[in-house]
Amino acid sequence: MDFATIILAAGKGKRMKSDLPKVLHPINGRPMVYYVIETARKLGSDKIVLIIGHKKELVISETQGLNVEYVVQEEQLGTGHAVLQCAPVFKGYRGNLLVLSGDVPLLTPHTLQQLIEIQQRERSLASLLTTEMEDPTGYGRIIRDRKGFVTMIIEHKDADEQILKIKEINVGIYIFESLTLFQTLPQLKNDNNQGEYYLPDVVKIYVERGEKVAAVLTRNVEETHGINNLEQLKKAEEILISRDVT
Repeated sequence: MDFATIILAAGKGKRMKSDLPKVLHPINGRPMVYYVIETARKLGSDKIVLIIGHKKELVISETQGLNVEYVVQEEQLGTGHAVLQCAPVFKGYRGNLLVLSGDVPLLTPHTLQQLIEIQQRERSLASLLTTEMEDPTGYGRIIRDRKGFVTMIIEHKDADEQILKIKEINVGIYIFESLTLFQTLPQLKNDNNQGEYYLPDVVKIYVERGEKVAAVLTRNVEETHGINNLEQLKKAEEILISRDVT
C-alpha cells in the first residue's frame, strides 16, 4: 500500500522546562523526533513531512539531513489545522497518510505495520491505533460495533458512568485515505474551549456519514506514551537503550 507520513512537530513543550522545541529534546544524544522519522522510514513511507512551528529554523537545522520535507503551521490551532496545512504538498496524492506525533518516539515499526495492514485489508477511510489502560482518566474512549469497527470516540469529560468503565483509549495515531481526508478537514469546527480544530473530529464525521473506521489495539501501552516532561524523557532513554536503539 502506498503511504506517506506526516509528523506533528510544531509544539513548544512547556512542561519540559525548556524553550527548546519539544521534539528536539535529546534521547540518547539524538532529538526525540529522530526516532519517529526513522520508524516511518523503516516502514517504507513514500515521503516524510514534518509540520513545524515553534522555533522552526532550529527544527530544520537539526533534521535537515534526515531526508524530510517541511510544512509550517504558523498558528497553533490544533492537530486538524496542522494536517490541513499539508494539503498543497499532497495535492492529487492517492495513497494513504500515516499521522504520527513527534513526541511519541517509542512506537515500533511492528505496531504501525499492523495499523497499515488493517487499513489495507478493510479499505477504510481511516484506521486508528488504540491501547488499554488500567487508569484511562482523561483519554477518549473507543466505542466499537459488533464487527470491531469504531462507532464513536467519547472524550472523558463527555462520558457517562458506563463509558468511563471502558479501558480502550484513542492513542492519537492514525492512517487516512488522503484524498477524502483533505476534502473533510475544512469541515472541522473549533467550537471547543481551546478554539482548536481537532483531528479526531474527522473520525467523528466519517462515522456520522456511515463510513468504515477501523482500529488496531496494541497491548504495549508503554510504546504509545507521549513525552511531556523530563522524567518521561529519561524513561524513554532507558527503554530505547534496552531495545538497543540509539
